[in-house]
Amino acid sequence: MKKNRLLAKWLNDDLSPDELAAFEASPDFEKYQKIKNYTAHLEVGDLDENAMLSNILSQKKTAPKVVPLYKKWAFRAAAIFVLALAVTFVMQFFVPETETADFGKRTTFSLPDNSEVVLNSGSEIQYKKWNWDNSRHLELKGEAYFRVAKGRKFEVETRLGKVTVLGTQFNVKTRKNRFDVVCYEGRVKVNYNNTQILLTHGQSVSFENGKQVNLIVNTSKPEWIDNQIGFYKENIRSLLDEVERQYNIKIELNTKDTTSLFTGKLPAKDLNTALQIISTTYHLEAKQVSKNKIIFDEK
Repeated sequence: MKKNRLLAKWLNDDLSPDELAAFEASPDFEKYQKIKNYTAHLEVGDLDENAMLSNILSQKKTAPKVVPLYKKWAFRAAAIFVLALAVTFVMQFFVPETETADFGKRTTFSLPDNSEVVLNSGSEIQYKKWNWDNSRHLELKGEAYFRVAKGRKFEVETRLGKVTVLGTQFNVKTRKNRFDVVCYEGRVKVNYNNTQILLTHGQSVSFENGKQVNLIVNTSKPEWIDNQIGFYKENIRSLLDEVERQYNIKIELNTKDTTSLFTGKLPAKDLNTALQIISTTYHLEAKQVSKNKIIFDEK
């Protein structure tokens, strides 16, 4: 405390000669002297409050930032573009793809794994591209021939049953209450109601109204691929329905006998020959009343 008191008196030049001599002899005097010499050159001006206020008011005000209208439209266009890309992505990968074959037409297409599908007349397939390699699943209405690339399980779902394969060639057909599956290569598993059956090369199964019929086939592909319509024990109405699909026509049947079953082939590209075969088989007379309408009457 005494040292601090002497320092204060020294700074104010208030020491007696004896006190000054003792203070200058202290070991810290040289340090105090340097500090005093430095601070002696510092000047602090008087605070002018009016000048300070005037200076603040005179400063240039910053105008609020205004985004030009064309830039707003540019931002909006960019947002719309990004949204369009997102929608396109969703459409391509999440929304089901649909392939159809109109009456009188066929459609051939490849799936994401390069499996090939030939869609017969009056048929439709739906599938999703998203995660296809891990979930090869599609829905079929009508008839289609498949050449499946090897990979994970491949499923064909129909309203009457399901077909499951790994890598093979097979044909699936659903018409009304009839469900037909033919295996041309490899193996396929068929599920129909509570029935499950395994088909290998050259085997076929048909289900209709709960009845099962197993067959052996000697061809390497469906007849319709070669423009032949194949039938096995099908009634005349089912036969005419298929002819309507293949030729994109309407057929009116005027007969009481609809129970006789037909097994054989009809041409898919020669309507006159097909009509003659039907007429001879069922003792009917075919009349073409317009370009796209045929009437079968009893003879």
